[in-house]
Amino acid sequence: MNRVVLTARIVALSAQRTTPAGIPANDLILEHDSEQAEAGQMRKVQLTVKAVVIGVVAETLRKHPLGSQHQFNGFLSNTRNGKGQLLHIQSFESLDFSNQPI
Repeated sequence: MNRVVLTARIVALSAQRTTPAGIPANDLILEHDSEQAEAGQMRKVQLTVKAVVIGVVAETLRKHPLGSQHQFNGFLSNTRNGKGQLLHIQSFESLDFSNQPI
């Protein structure tokens, strides 16, 4: 199974583009900060993730400002050049203003 749930804030959002199939898409950079339990110890975790969002979800996400925090749901793939991973966002829930799924 390939499923990711990540709470993160939007730190970069590209201009909207269109896929070859004519679907709207955006590239994003997300940042996450938390503390996680590992081997009985708390560990500070900070990471930056490249992400992509397409379709209606892309159009909805564009309405949220940089710095806004959300819970993102999706899956991972390799980047096109194979030098890293890419989070494909399938849905998100805003953690800033309301907790309504989008």
